[in-house]
Amino acid sequence: MQSKLILVQRKKEKQRLLVLLVLAVLLTAGCLIFTGSGVIKIPPWEIARIIFSSLTADGTALAGLDDIHRAVILEIRLPRILTAVLVGAGLATAGAVFQGLLMNPLADPYTLGVSTGAAFGAALAIFFGIFLPGGLGMLTVPLFALAGALLALGAVYGLALVNGTLAVTNLILAGVIVSAILSAAISFLKSMAGEGVGSIVFWLMGSFASRGWHHVFLCLLPVLAGLLICCYYADDLNVLSLGSNAARQLGVDDGKVITILLVTCSLITAACVSVSGIVGFVGLIVPHLMRMLVGPDHRILIPVSAVGGALLLSGADTIARNLLATEIPVGVLTTLLGGPFFCYIFKMRAKSQMF
Repeated sequence: MQSKLILVQRKKEKQRLLVLLVLAVLLTAGCLIFTGSGVIKIPPWEIARIIFSSLTADGTALAGLDDIHRAVILEIRLPRILTAVLVGAGLATAGAVFQGLLMNPLADPYTLGVSTGAAFGAALAIFFGIFLPGGLGMLTVPLFALAGALLALGAVYGLALVNGTLAVTNLILAGVIVSAILSAAISFLKSMAGEGVGSIVFWLMGSFASRGWHHVFLCLLPVLAGLLICCYYADDLNVLSLGSNAARQLGVDDGKVITILLVTCSLITAACVSVSGIVGFVGLIVPHLMRMLVGPDHRILIPVSAVGGALLLSGADTIARNLLATEIPVGVLTTLLGGPFFCYIFKMRAKSQMF
């Protein structure tokens, strides 16, 4: 009997790894296709040659390729796609961890008010027309957004920390309070901005337009490092789903793990929002979809969610810039598509629990 259970478990693990592998292949192929789509159509094999030559400094790989195609890929489309990949992976990872930690299927990366802090920082930079000197000029708005997100995170943790202990309920309430205050401040800035209100509103809707390599590097380290930390604590996160008391009996320091994961995912979210604006529903829907495919085990759920989020958001951005003559903000598209889809998932889940 025990040997049969072991065989079934191994079979499930192989199936989950297969899902991860398939998603990774789809992401790789998708990025080549997405990068080639647009006004100038570029075939995937040509894109692969351009990327290979850039990574290896092999000039012979560029023989017969159009210089305009190379410039379009390396300077415009590839950094935009990679930014979308990183933001999608980061938001989906943070969403999966938040849902596991808070044991709330409606939790998402924006639960603690980080996105509102980022929006306030960006709105301040746009409202006052701030432009940082030197090479930081192009990163003025993202850096102000990152600073606003971190300040909001600090305020939330300061409010939630009572007598040296950090309660999840206090965190959620503190996040709601800080978000409400900052939302009012953003509304005030929009009302005072006059003709400049369009720039603030466009940033708030979320977009990857005009994203360059500096945006990629700004969120690369936080997302990759945060993903590794979340994967490292995946076992502890599984144990925490049994409840704090059970986790302590099994030797898990619940306070330490919760704090590390919440701070890590908040920092991931801050870095993502700083370069993309507010992109809704990715961190909420992707973990639900991946949980249907691979189950609730965070050891596989977290990496699968990261790859799934990257695939979803890079694909959504490609649709947003090619669907109409005027580019649609990707945050609007993900909310329009994700809202009804999440309603469907919620309805199906409610029906299944009735029987």
